Amino acid sequence: MNPSATIANPGAVRPGEPVAGFADLHLHTLFSDGTFTPEELAQKGAQLGLVAMALTDHDTVEGCPRMAQACQSLGIEFIPGTELTAEFDGHEVHLLGYFMDVQQPKLLSAIKKFQDVRQERIREMVARLNNLGLPLRAETVFALANCLSPGRPHVARALALEGLCSSMDEAFERFLKKGRPAWVPKYKISALDAMDLLHQAGGLAVLAHPGLNHCDQIIPHLALVGLDGLECFHSKQTSTQSEYYLALAQRLHLAVTGGSDCHGLSKGKPLIGGVKLPGIYLEQLKQARHS
Repeated sequence: MNPSATIANPGAVRPGEPVAGFADLHLHTLFSDGTFTPEELAQKGAQLGLVAMALTDHDTVEGCPRMAQACQSLGIEFIPGTELTAEFDGHEVHLLGYFMDVQQPKLLSAIKKFQDVRQERIREMVARLNNLGLPLRAETVFALANCLSPGRPHVARALALEGLCSSMDEAFERFLKKGRPAWVPKYKISALDAMDLLHQAGGLAVLAHPGLNHCDQIIPHLALVGLDGLECFHSKQTSTQSEYYLALAQRLHLAVTGGSDCHGLSKGKPLIGGVKLPGIYLEQLKQARHS
């Protein structure tokens, strides 16, 4: 199926009725490593005619209240979310959480730990850059990030702005990519613990961009131990991959999601609108909450 296939008769949705229109369920703001504010992102979604949007910032739900308010004012359905880095059977996986209670104490406590580790990772990357002779300060990166969940893009941006690299691309290529001298591994919790955390907060756990992880063999195992859905449509997955994951999701009785993985202007493409998830899948995702 084409992820941008047209669905007719947009309008109000009754319970159990397929949602008309399109959604983008993988979006980032400046509360993690994106550049758009929640309000800017919601406005862009409105301009594209999206009927629903999910905010999935890395290791935080801090932007969800603002995004919810912005979407409400524009008549867009909002789904609170997050993106967690986890590990299963030696493989790094990214899990998208949807529909969680963003005030749930256990979720917030765990996220605080993830954020602390992220900040320590920044300090370690800067220390390695300093050892290479680059006079970057961790405080400069934190000030630039201005969020609780800083990441490598903030280091790359700081290197470029300080004139220590000509661009973010050069920063990644020379220093920050895996295997480069300033790369520091991510902290990863168990995928089982991550899914449990999302479920206890009333949410669903979806495997993000499986086509980028090169570990299709573990998806059936994840489905057996709590995975709720599969991101079949993603900006960096081909149409052939989307077809494959759609069939896999159907076989494993997993919900289907999709999104652009927009980070704003910091990474260029992909941008919001690059993937439009047909509303029928959004309705199925909602139904999965009660199954």
